[in-house]
Amino acid sequence: MNSLKVNRNWRGLSSLFGGETFAYVFKRLLQALLTLFLASALCFAIIELAPGNYLDTLSQNPKIAEETLKQYAEQFGLDKPPIEQYWLWLKQIVTRGNFGNSFVYQRSVASLLWERVPATLLMAIASLFATWVVALPLGIVAAVNQNKTVDRFLQVISYTGQGFPSFITALLLLFLAQNTSPLFPVGGMTSIDHADLPWWGQILDYGWHLILPTIALSITSFAGLQRLMRGQLLDVLRQDYIRTARAKGLPDDRVIYVHALRNAINPLVTLLGFEFASLLSGAFIAEFFFNWPGLGKLTLEAVNNQDLYLVMASLMMGATMLIVGNLLADLLLKAVDPRIKLENLK
Repeated sequence: MNSLKVNRNWRGLSSLFGGETFAYVFKRLLQALLTLFLASALCFAIIELAPGNYLDTLSQNPKIAEETLKQYAEQFGLDKPPIEQYWLWLKQIVTRGNFGNSFVYQRSVASLLWERVPATLLMAIASLFATWVVALPLGIVAAVNQNKTVDRFLQVISYTGQGFPSFITALLLLFLAQNTSPLFPVGGMTSIDHADLPWWGQILDYGWHLILPTIALSITSFAGLQRLMRGQLLDVLRQDYIRTARAKGLPDDRVIYVHALRNAINPLVTLLGFEFASLLSGAFIAEFFFNWPGLGKLTLEAVNNQDLYLVMASLMMGATMLIVGNLLADLLLKAVDPRIKLENLK
């Protein structure tokens, strides 16, 4: 019996990572290269259309000489035409993997991003986990109890959650933290004595500081996902094969959680990639209000300072996350429902 189970699992893994999957991933990676190239060109053009540049801000300082500004222009390549700037930036990425240097920090853009990415990923993954763990069960409860008091109460919660912008939620949570101090930390990623804590204490400290930013980032996504889960499950429960399963005497729990839920969750899996990418791009609101040292806050500062190469690298990372998230969602959809053919996914 155990050998049959092992063989069945092995065949499932082989079908998932077999020739079809490899060819699909290879094709998507080639498409990703073209997409990133077009996205980088568009982003560079939009940035160049904005009035002024980093040197215009420096020129307002009377202590900085004209010769110093010329040296900065030559150092950063700002004395060249925009097309040549873009070509040189793209060339050094392809040949040396160098995304340029930050104007403000006078450091490699790649090193700055790698310092901030873990904090943003931690918040995005925590938000994604919290959203799905809470929204899916509540969506199922609402669908099973359609038009009952529980369903109406959950609909009010979802509509309220979607009606609150993220920055309003963040402000309310900050107000809550200030009035319940020291129950919740007001900002930052760690406490003052974080370095003196044991390893398990440091993990708890991270989690404690993560509570409010995660809630602020999850509210809107939670509300939308709950409504979507409810609608999808209701549609599936009206299908003929569900009526047939109930007519055969199958228990309601088995009909709902085995037959109906498996088909209702497929459209939600396809949204996983978009959800993850949107969390990364929308994290700057939570990072700004809660002083979280992540990528969104760094990107916002770069835009304000017109730090060209740092803005470009941040935008490219967001586009890459969107592509990777969609690819992982497609592969996960294939794993959840083996009947789906990858070549039919667009």
